[in-house]
Amino acid sequence: MNKKLLLLFLITVCSSFSKKVDNTYIDRQGKITFFSYTPVENIQATNTSVLSVLNADNGEIAVEVLMRAFEFKKTLMYEHFNESYIESDLYPKAILQGEIVDFDSKAQNQTKIVKGNFTLRGITKPVEIKVNIVKTNNYYLINGELEVEINDHDIRVPKILSANIAKKIQVSFNFQYESYEN
Repeated sequence: MNKKLLLLFLITVCSSFSKKVDNTYIDRQGKITFFSYTPVENIQATNTSVLSVLNADNGEIAVEVLMRAFEFKKTLMYEHFNESYIESDLYPKAILQGEIVDFDSKAQNQTKIVKGNFTLRGITKPVEIKVNIVKTNNYYLINGELEVEINDHDIRVPKILSANIAKKIQVSFNFQYESYEN
């Protein structure tokens, strides 16, 4: 990941959070997997370079996903994803900014809802995502799933290929946050 871009993102996110950084947590290697089921061919890709920041004081959360970091089983799928569907040169990243509703920084296990905005291909949509949160020592583990409708983000699929791409993409994520000060 471009270090200047990472630094700019961290500064922006951390400055939008409260002034205290001692309760800010970060995951620089979060994992996102998406899956598209169709009768013709399943498409799956994984990105293990996802950047996310969590403010444990107020439950604010931000996630930045570099689209070109998704790995596919087939090179052709990678090319089509980045060039034809996501247009990664024009829209290099997806971003989620939100808040974990009723977040309890002391609870060891909790299931909560993240309310926020998800931006993909320059189009921002409100989202509500159910997440599982586990606190262990100085870590927070957060995972969950969401569905992304391709029409919501103007992802155009040629009619001839419409049977090859699902209308709703299943996205799962897994983050392990550690203290920003470490």
